[in-house]
Amino acid sequence: MFLTQLPQSRAESRALDVWREAADLVGRRWTVYLAVEPEARTFAFASYIAALDAEEAAAFELAALAGRAAA
Repeated sequence: MFLTQLPQSRAESRALDVWREAADLVGRRWTVYLAVEPEARTFAFASYIAALDAEEAAAFELAALAGRAAA
């Protein structure tokens, strides 16, 4: 039997979970933005942008860990 994927370290597994949670939050915040009343859109959009920033940070962390594992 051949391994097609290297086992993940705990750090990689945790980073993947953090990224998935952050990506899910982006989707939820976008849904909220689309549904809010016009007077709340500025706050809802800022909340969405903050979620995008958190997802980006989580993606960079995941990529850094994956890069170390590949080296």
